[in-house]
Amino acid sequence: MSAHSNHKPSVQDLYEGDQSALYSGVMQHHSDVASTESKNQVKRIWKVFWILLVITVVEVFMGMFLSHSMPKALVNFFFLALTVLKAGYIVAVFMHLGDEIKGFILTVLIPLVLFVWFIIAFLADGGFWLHMNNQTPARQHIEKVQNEQKN
Repeated sequence: MSAHSNHKPSVQDLYEGDQSALYSGVMQHHSDVASTESKNQVKRIWKVFWILLVITVVEVFMGMFLSHSMPKALVNFFFLALTVLKAGYIVAVFMHLGDEIKGFILTVLIPLVLFVWFIIAFLADGGFWLHMNNQTPARQHIEKVQNEQKN
């Protein structure tokens, strides 16, 4: 698109030609910051900020003050729960998954849950086989021979 063009560029022209106009305000959606739509968007952004801040402050507070006086399993559970809550909220808001239809949300979340289960299952299985390998009579015999050679 030449610089001497007299016609107002269409959206298609902007995407195919000089894209600087895309970022210069030509495509700005909220030209009136005092509009109800803009004010609602600003309220939503502040709400997201405060929710994420509260979750983060609770995590930091727990890590600094409560983690030494609570059982480790309980601390881990709370950290995991807060982290999953924060991650889910971030995905729902910033990745716009919360605005989607229920079927699409399930299409994304079910494979994610299965993938996490897959990782946990393989870690548990690997730990089991490592334990079994270290407990075999052959392994114990090898360790006994190595210890005798050192002494």
